[in-house]
Amino acid sequence: MASSFVQYGPESDFPIQNLPFGIFSTPGGNAHVGVAIGEYVLDLLAIAHLFDGPLLKDVAASVFGKPSLNAFMGLERPHWVEARKTITKLLSADEPTLRDNAELRAKALIPLSSVTLHLPAEIGDYTDFYSSKEHASNVGIMFRGKDNALMPNWLHLPVGYHGRSSSIVVSGTPITRPCGQLKYGEAPPVYGATKEFDFELETAFFVGGKATQLGEPINIKNAKEHIFGMVVMNDWSGNKKKREKEEDKY
Repeated sequence: MASSFVQYGPESDFPIQNLPFGIFSTPGGNAHVGVAIGEYVLDLLAIAHLFDGPLLKDVAASVFGKPSLNAFMGLERPHWVEARKTITKLLSADEPTLRDNAELRAKALIPLSSVTLHLPAEIGDYTDFYSSKEHASNVGIMFRGKDNALMPNWLHLPVGYHGRSSSIVVSGTPITRPCGQLKYGEAPPVYGATKEFDFELETAFFVGGKATQLGEPINIKNAKEHIFGMVVMNDWSGNKKKREKEEDKY
């Protein structure tokens, strides 16, 4: 297994085998691309000149200086692979380029505790999928009853629907309780905050790579060419479940 000259404990979420891309800023600085390693952020803009591979040497400074990952994700999978190989090599215990350059190392490795993390991508659209049979069944029971919880096509294709991309926020952002019309018994509906929250722990995939043309499908065999990475996502929503005395409507 590869080891890094950056010190971190065995329980670290970000060893050299897991180097997640993200967007960060330091006090007074502009947001740009970095990678987590142990308790540090590796500033990719600060070491952009070290990306000397054939695919990245002319674009590294540009894409890593952006306040989102979109420009980097808009490249193709070979660019992503070359970037990760370069980063892994530079952080390796037996690679002197960064390890033995105290000035550059101090500039490029910044404690996570001193940076602000930002939403990693400008998300123009997203699709939410019912990928759990248990979850899809629970939702189906609310609307169609236990006997018809799953529609016949659920077992044959991933069922997805569009979500509100404008409501995606970075971890730590206060959640505002959604408002809408609530109906109690025979009384007219009233406007107010939802009484209940529904929350789900999901995996979210960032899609990038070579753009497709309108109407051009992507074969499942080529999915990895377009999946840049994944995150854990908390999905919060107002409860739309019908109950005996109350119904939240939006």
